[in-house]
Amino acid sequence: MNRFAVLFITLGFVLNVAAQTKHFTSFDDVAIAYTDEGLGNVILLVHGFLNSGRSWENTHIKKDLLEKGYRVITPDLRGTGMSDKPQDDMYYHNDAEVKDLQLLMSHLKIARYDAIGYSRGSIVLAKLLTKDMRIKQAVLGGMGIDFTDPEWDRRLMFAEAFDGNETEMTRGAVTYAKSINADFRSLHLQQKYQPVTLVEDLVKVKVKVLVIVGDKDMDNGDSAALSKVFKRGRLVRVPGDHNGAWKTKEFSKKVLRFL
Repeated sequence: MNRFAVLFITLGFVLNVAAQTKHFTSFDDVAIAYTDEGLGNVILLVHGFLNSGRSWENTHIKKDLLEKGYRVITPDLRGTGMSDKPQDDMYYHNDAEVKDLQLLMSHLKIARYDAIGYSRGSIVLAKLLTKDMRIKQAVLGGMGIDFTDPEWDRRLMFAEAFDGNETEMTRGAVTYAKSINADFRSLHLQQKYQPVTLVEDLVKVKVKVLVIVGDKDMDNGDSAALSKVFKRGRLVRVPGDHNGAWKTKEFSKKVLRFL
């Protein structure tokens, strides 16, 4: 076997190991799962509600980021995937998920990074933008301005739904959660204590922010209004609805162009 073949096999082994799920212990002893792939500039991917880090697998955006030479870090937020799913309120309040992400990047000794969120992941990322000065630029996908309201009716409605009080509007999500054996107590607490970032805090964000949504996505309020909140905000629309736009090649192309 020549040295090039050996190098290829060795590199393949290293990348395979890097893609394995790892854990770190957060500030309150909750174990947070994550994968860490690639070797270049760092990108943090933050998943949405009723999902986990695995939801990014086989999407154009993750594959394209790795092919372009980025290092991609993909956590399971607490209560999801292979992370711990604590059942008490104390484990979700005071922006616990945001603290997890900050500590994960410190655990990995990341000095600077870009971040991409989608749906609820964008809500978590918006708060992270106000807390972590290591973020160079950010992408908020599938999101409008409604999450900035502490009494957002959609958040309250889903919190109730996963506490046993579903409505016609939330029935589909509840049915899907049952089909994947999701932890309803954790889902309830994720919504009950979902980060709220006020407009007055978002206007202080100095980095470039891309707000990107499907042209049929009206789920979370006015995305144009959200993009205008940021000093260096930009809005892009791609084909698709809330559940489909982020999986498209066009979404990936627009995000990569922004980065």
